[in-house]
Amino acid sequence: MQDSSDRSRFRQRLLAWFDNHQRDLPWRKNRTRYRIWVSEIMLQQTQVVTVVDYFQRFLKRFPNVKSLAAAEESEVLKFWEGLGYYRRARQMHAAANQVVKQHNGRFPDTFEEVLALPGIGRYSAGAILSIADDQPLPILEGNTVRVYSRLMNFQDDVTKSASQKSLWAFADTLISRKRPGDLNQALMELGSEICNKRAPQCTACPVASFCLSLQCGSPEQLPNKGPKRVRYEALHQIAIVIQRRNRFAIRLCGQDEHWTGLWDFPRFTAETDDTANRLKQVVRETKEKTGLTVQLSTPFLTLKHAVTRFRIELDCYRAVSVEGRLRSQQDLRWASLDELHELAMSVTGRKIVRHLMKG
Repeated sequence: MQDSSDRSRFRQRLLAWFDNHQRDLPWRKNRTRYRIWVSEIMLQQTQVVTVVDYFQRFLKRFPNVKSLAAAEESEVLKFWEGLGYYRRARQMHAAANQVVKQHNGRFPDTFEEVLALPGIGRYSAGAILSIADDQPLPILEGNTVRVYSRLMNFQDDVTKSASQKSLWAFADTLISRKRPGDLNQALMELGSEICNKRAPQCTACPVASFCLSLQCGSPEQLPNKGPKRVRYEALHQIAIVIQRRNRFAIRLCGQDEHWTGLWDFPRFTAETDDTANRLKQVVRETKEKTGLTVQLSTPFLTLKHAVTRFRIELDCYRAVSVEGRLRSQQDLRWASLDELHELAMSVTGRKIVRHLMKG
């Protein structure tokens, strides 16, 4: 696509395809900046099919910036529970408060002001303003990196800063003043539905004739993301269900922990592979951190999950006896099963609760 006529034909074909094949998604109706912002943040690191229900529940409870800003962070996290990457929700709440304080509750409409909000980068700002207001701003994210790389037959490592600069420049050449929001959505839709990672459906692609990597015969080999790295580290942890009458001891995860701001059952990282010594460690640390002296049974549940770079195996124990008083700290409390249902909890904490509710 060396000249403007090629780019014009590319846009026409892509938009015609999008008009006929776009998915029916709730954020594509009533495209306000607030609604597009919520959808874009939710869609980061999360599949569209997962986001749809979360988006609808979130917008029902927080229909505008002011309602989001007025809510407690704990409630925002509760409505985000299960989406993961909870920092996104905390930054959204902070951004909503900033919009209320600095923009009188009106979501800003300039690129610089949107970019200044917590949790919003160049891509998100461009997506929000192009989709909601048809501002001619380019975008670059996972799907479009793949589409652009294949269109250009771009062989360099796309994770490098120089490559990112080249891809942004290419994206800028594609955008136009005619339907820029639809064009950006079409590019993302193309990457998600047609130009996918492992088996691109080139015969169904509306712009296949423009694709240099297809002409070279190897679109599935792009984008080049550099050498693969070992990304996960094994971690063994123990969670304890401490029950007194009909209430359970829980703690609020701190700033430097996974699931900051969410509630969880007391959990500890095992310091040894020896079971007996491991349980002694957990009993000791439980006393130090909660004030409670416990004895443990055998595990009643084992959960496996991933958090950032860790692959975690979590053994869940019940305390068969409990002595002492729970320390009077803001991050510790007793809660009934009904209260646990209402609180924002970690993914594994919620799974433990579901197990307890089964009896």
